[in-house]
Amino acid sequence: MAQPRVVIIMPAHNEAQNLPAVFDELRLAVPGVDVVLIDDYSSDDTAAVATRLGAHVVSLPCNLGYGGAVQTGFKFAVERGYDYGVMLDADGQHDPACIPALLEPVLQGKSDVAIGSRFLGSMEYKTTWSKRTGMHVFAALVTRFAHRPVTDPTSGFQALNRDVLEFFARDNYPSDYPDADTLLLLNYAGFRAVEVPVRMRGRIAGLSMHRSWKILYYIFKVFLAIFIVLLRQKTRGNAHRKPVHPAAVSAHK
Repeated sequence: MAQPRVVIIMPAHNEAQNLPAVFDELRLAVPGVDVVLIDDYSSDDTAAVATRLGAHVVSLPCNLGYGGAVQTGFKFAVERGYDYGVMLDADGQHDPACIPALLEPVLQGKSDVAIGSRFLGSMEYKTTWSKRTGMHVFAALVTRFAHRPVTDPTSGFQALNRDVLEFFARDNYPSDYPDADTLLLLNYAGFRAVEVPVRMRGRIAGLSMHRSWKILYYIFKVFLAIFIVLLRQKTRGNAHRKPVHPAAVSAHK
C-alpha cells in the first residue's frame, strides 16, 4: 500500500531570518516531508533561503496577504496530488514536533481537519489583552454556532485531508485573515474537525502581522466574516456537500 503523501504548507513574508531554524526542527520532527513555501512578495531573501533549504517555492507577483498565500498552497497541494497538508507558520511560532500528533486523527480517518490548540496544549508567549479577548469571544461564537466546544478558533496550525484541501482551493477561503469563520464554513459544509493540543511559542525574529492598529482591524474583519458566513448559511439552508457529522467539532486528546 502506497504511503500517504503529505506536504507542509508554509506562507511567508520576509521570514528569511527564521527559516533555517524552522527547517532544522522540521527535519527532526518529520524527516523527508515535502515543504511548499509561498513567498508572499517578500522584500528579503525568503525565496532564496527556502530554495536552498530544499523547499518547493511559489513566489507571488504581489502581496496577497496571509489567506491568499495559504490558498495558493492549497492549490499547489491539490495540483500535485498530495493526500494531506499541514499549515505551518514560517516564523517559528508553531512547534514542528507537534506535527505527528496533529496529523494522527486525520491520517486515521477520524477527522477531516485537525486544529492545533494552544489552550489545550501550551502557549509560551504573551499576547495583548485585545487579541486574547478576541480569541475568547471568537471561541464562544464558534462554540455557539457549531454546537461543539472550540478553544482555539484562530489557530493557523492545522492538518487537512484531500477533501478539505480541495474545498479551500476553490472559492471558500478568505484572502486576508482566515480564522474562526473558516471553522464555521467547515462545519456547515459537513466536515469533521477536532482540536489537538499543540505548543506555540513567540516568533523567532521579526514583526507579527498582528500589531498596533492592525489588531483592531483584524478583530473587526473576523467579526464581519463570521456574520457573513452565518448570513449565507441562513440564506442557503442545508444544501451542503454532505451531512454534518455528529462530532463536527470536538477535542482530540
